[in-house]
Amino acid sequence: MNKTEPIILAITAASGIIYGIRTLEFLLKNEHKVELIISSKAYYIFEQELGIEICHDKNIIEKQILDYLNIDNKNQVLKVWLDNEIWASPASGSYKTKGMIIAPASMASIASIASGLSENLIARIADVMIKEENPLIIVPRETPFSAIHLENMLKLSKLRVKIVPPIIGFYGKITTLEDGIDFIVGKILDAAGIHNDLYQRWD
Repeated sequence: MNKTEPIILAITAASGIIYGIRTLEFLLKNEHKVELIISSKAYYIFEQELGIEICHDKNIIEKQILDYLNIDNKNQVLKVWLDNEIWASPASGSYKTKGMIIAPASMASIASIASGLSENLIARIADVMIKEENPLIIVPRETPFSAIHLENMLKLSKLRVKIVPPIIGFYGKITTLEDGIDFIVGKILDAAGIHNDLYQRWD
C-alpha cells in the first residue's frame, strides 16, 4: 500500500480504546502516516481504561500516546488533530488520504455520521470519506445493539462503509486477551486494505 498518503484514525467515546491504540501502534511501527483525532469526550475513558490522562492539547496528546506506545516520531509519521479543529486538512475532500478508521466508534458518533451532521472533525471527515467514496471503517462498540443502532449501521453499510464489530473468531487460536485484541485489529486492518499478520487465518 502507498505509505505517502496518511490514514485517518479516530478514537471516540466508547469502551474499547485499546482497539484504536493497538491499530495506531501497528500503523506507526510499520511506518504508515497517521493523522489521529481523539474525541474530547473520550478523554475520561482513556484514563479509566489505559491510565492515560489526556489533555486538550495536540503536542501533549502526541507525547502521551507515543510515550505509552514507546515509539518515537522521528520520521514524523504521526500528526494529531483536536476534534474541534473543523478546518483541519482532512476535513476537505481535496485532501488525499488512504481512508479513515474509527475505532472504537460510539453509537453517538455513528448516529451523527449516519445523519450527516458533521458536528465535529471526526464526523466531518467521515462525511468526506462517504461523499468522496473513500474507505471508511467503523468499529462499533456497544452491546446489545438496539434497532436504532442497527438502522444507523445499515444506512452506512448501504453507503459502502465497512462495519467491523469487535467479534473474535476463535479459529485464530485465541489464548490471551492480547490475542483477542490482535484478532480484532487484524480484521480492522484487513477492511482497510492494510496487510498484516496479527492473527492466525483460517486454513
